[in-house]
Amino acid sequence: MNKSIRDSAREAGAVVNGVRADDARALRADSVTQLRRGLILDAARAAFFELGLEGASMRAIARRAGYSPGAIYGYFASREEIYAALLGESLLRLKAHVDGAPDADHAADRVKSKASAFFDFYRQNPRDLDLGFYLFQGVRPTGLTRELDAQLNAQLRATLQPTADALSAFGLTAAACEAEVTSLFAHMVGLLVLIHTGRIRMFGQHAPQLLARHLDQLTERLGRSASSAAA
Repeated sequence: MNKSIRDSAREAGAVVNGVRADDARALRADSVTQLRRGLILDAARAAFFELGLEGASMRAIARRAGYSPGAIYGYFASREEIYAALLGESLLRLKAHVDGAPDADHAADRVKSKASAFFDFYRQNPRDLDLGFYLFQGVRPTGLTRELDAQLNAQLRATLQPTADALSAFGLTAAACEAEVTSLFAHMVGLLVLIHTGRIRMFGQHAPQLLARHLDQLTERLGRSASSAAA
């Protein structure tokens, strides 16, 4: 068999179902890496909820994941980096939930749809609320880099952008829209804390109804302002 035939045979043998052997090995290695990262993140999530961010050491996370502490440093440089990965994943799910809320034709209905989706995600996923409050309260875990902090804040802002876009349809200036988004965000977070701590029962109120009333009042006020400006 001459050299060109041998080379062709070797090359053909390296292809299975249209995938080269090197590519297949790379895919397997990537799958293993993602699986191990997932195990570490699951272990870290459990450790954070049980021990808090400050109490969840890399050793504690490694023990829950079934690895040595040194092994997980090959995937994450610190517990803060692990926390950032968990929060980033949570914010991606939040954004998908908000983006999936109906896009109504009327601005008021869009505001209610998008804001309610944001609120409902955290109402239905209280552990994501626990995780997110490190960012919402401005409590930066020691070691969280400026770049990671900026990235997470940008992800959070992206989850509020659909609501901001709906509010801007009332003809608000950029500054006025920012003020309304901030106020609405504060209102929703306050209600979520009341739910999460059980304090809402002290007032005998139902948080989703309170949010619905707030959204009605907000959109009615903005609608009147828009009508007055147009007159």
